[in-house]
Amino acid sequence: MIRRVTLPVCVAGGVMRLGRRTVLLVEDEEAITTPLQEALEREGFDTRVARTAGEALAAAREEEPDVVLLDVMLPDGSGFDVCRELRRDSRVPIIMVTARGDEADRIVGLELGADDYVTKPFSAREVAARIRAVLRRVEDGNEAPAGERLTVGELALDPAGRTASFAGEPVELSRKEFEVLELLAREAGRVVTRERLLEEVWDTTWFGSTKTLDVHVSGIRRKLGDDPSAPRYLHTVRGVGFRLEAPS
Repeated sequence: MIRRVTLPVCVAGGVMRLGRRTVLLVEDEEAITTPLQEALEREGFDTRVARTAGEALAAAREEEPDVVLLDVMLPDGSGFDVCRELRRDSRVPIIMVTARGDEADRIVGLELGADDYVTKPFSAREVAARIRAVLRRVEDGNEAPAGERLTVGELALDPAGRTASFAGEPVELSRKEFEVLELLAREAGRVVTRERLLEEVWDTTWFGSTKTLDVHVSGIRRKLGDDPSAPRYLHTVRGVGFRLEAPS
């Protein structure tokens, strides 16, 4: 059960926010959940623990947490399935928890819409830092001016609503895919370096492999129907970064 604390409410960007945020911790190992829950509480988060995939989906819909910390291995299913289900109707930030060295797990999670990942073993301070980084990116993304629209050829982005369409058809993007594409659209026709994309989309707390950027670019191309061997919109500038531009 979540321990609730009443704190003053602040208003940012027209959205009312409580001082404490709720983390849904999806993990079945008692040796991990108990100390991590206590540590996150000390770091200023309220926590709710779910030990199965079924509990996780129910808790996410009933409690509406601010962040989901989701283990890949669950007793009644896969964390990937939970991530997929949550992404059907929710943009809640998801941080996947994987075993060290399982790069394939990390790639799958990112492709399904996870925002970040941590690897076991991890420290509670690292987890808290990643949670804060994800929340910060979400809040920054909510500050886009109302009515602003970015268009590059047949591609259209609504930063405020975080929606995208291509040739008039909606395009379902993960949070990170949208942020990568938005930055490229704002710099349409110019090369955006890999370093800048990693810094602005994943910010300075990102410690993962830069391969995650390639995973997201690949996902964007696939969803736009852009042939990676002969892209029309999203071009790779080898050794530098990427450029988004409408075909001439």
